[in-house]
Amino acid sequence: YLNYCVILMKKKFINSDNMYIIGDIGNTDTKIFLVNHNFVKIKKIFLKTRLITNTYIYKNIKILYNKKIKFCLFSSVVPSAFNKIKNVLVKNYSTPCTELKKKNFSKFVKLKVNRLQVGSDRIANAISVIDNKHNYIVVDFGTATTFDVIIKNTYYGGVIAPGISLSLSTLIKKATLIPLINLSKISKVVGTNTNQAVRSGFYWGYIGLIDNIIL
Repeated sequence: YLNYCVILMKKKFINSDNMYIIGDIGNTDTKIFLVNHNFVKIKKIFLKTRLITNTYIYKNIKILYNKKIKFCLFSSVVPSAFNKIKNVLVKNYSTPCTELKKKNFSKFVKLKVNRLQVGSDRIANAISVIDNKHNYIVVDFGTATTFDVIIKNTYYGGVIAPGISLSLSTLIKKATLIPLINLSKISKVVGTNTNQAVRSGFYWGYIGLIDNIIL
């Protein structure tokens, strides 16, 4: 959530009397935070994106009622979920509710790619690290594992690979003899049973993925 706090700070409209909602709507999880003018978390709400309906949202954001909310900023890769959340928030708070990608963010970051082809979550990651002096590679582990290249104040593009949890759940669903496995670090590469072999494949496989892309 700190990424979005940085963006709010750069917007320069923070007032000590107000609170703000910042949210990240991903393919799997939706995270909503109520923060004060010092960006301290007051409330946090975690939702399952696939379950989002008007009723589900209303039930889960009741803890935010009677709060003086100045502005709502969301990053979303699921437009339908954002629209439902926005409708509920606007109806109950009559406050501006914005999706990052739909706003003019050119003063924060310049894009070397088609803005329609990059998610607002990746734009938020880029904005949060930009300092006009250094270059960055931002790695984000979610439903997808993404790598984004930021040079000075310009986003140059990146890489999208399957996420760890998505890959594991797909493997378990498609391979009859692969059991439910909790991934964890494993020191040896060659497994002597199915559990070890899968753990090794994911642990060392993703280390190799990350190292090869970054290096």
